[in-house]
Amino acid sequence: MSDQPEPRLVIFDCDGVLVDSEPISLSVMREVLAEQGCHLTEAEGYEQLLGRSISTIARTLQEERDWTLDDSHLEVMRQRLYARFKAELAPIAHVADAIDAMDWPVCVASSSQPDRIKTSLELTGLYQKFAPNIFSSSMVRRGKPAPDLFLYAAEKMGVAPKDCVVIEDSPAGIKAAQSAGMRVIAFVGGGHAAPARLREQAELLVPNGVVETMSDLVATLQTIR
Repeated sequence: MSDQPEPRLVIFDCDGVLVDSEPISLSVMREVLAEQGCHLTEAEGYEQLLGRSISTIARTLQEERDWTLDDSHLEVMRQRLYARFKAELAPIAHVADAIDAMDWPVCVASSSQPDRIKTSLELTGLYQKFAPNIFSSSMVRRGKPAPDLFLYAAEKMGVAPKDCVVIEDSPAGIKAAQSAGMRVIAFVGGGHAAPARLREQAELLVPNGVVETMSDLVATLQTIR
């Protein structure tokens, strides 16, 4: 047992942690980009775009591919993504039970825009488990892998960073949590875990714990106190 304190707040990422959205999101983004002449393989997409805010993604595409992601592209992505979400989006297996079994306060801190977070959580029946404690990268200056969003969420929830544990799936999110001085559990059980090589990438960052199923989350949280 660690001598670190028991968590006083559990902060969940949304995409790939609460909802199994990453394969859908990447498919839509690659499709729209390819139509405009910017081609990314699935592996490149997961490596360069996973877990990052739209502003960070736009900067990456500009710097590495000299390609501008503008408002018209974003609107096409949004329309297609929401249509796919309504038809296909599902919660991560066992996550609702895991949340219900927790004795700690919870919140969401996601790189997505507020309307997308709300839609995702409503479609999967998870919204009421978190509302109104839902925070977006649009609320801070820098998105993940910067620590700003997690620090903002902790401040709003009235909890010191050292007392927070973050549940994240992306390398960018894990780095953001660590930079914020928080403990972090890597979730590597989403639909994108294998193609994105999540376990391999997460273990390189030495998180405080790794889980493949949300059935193990509460027990893992208890072991990192």
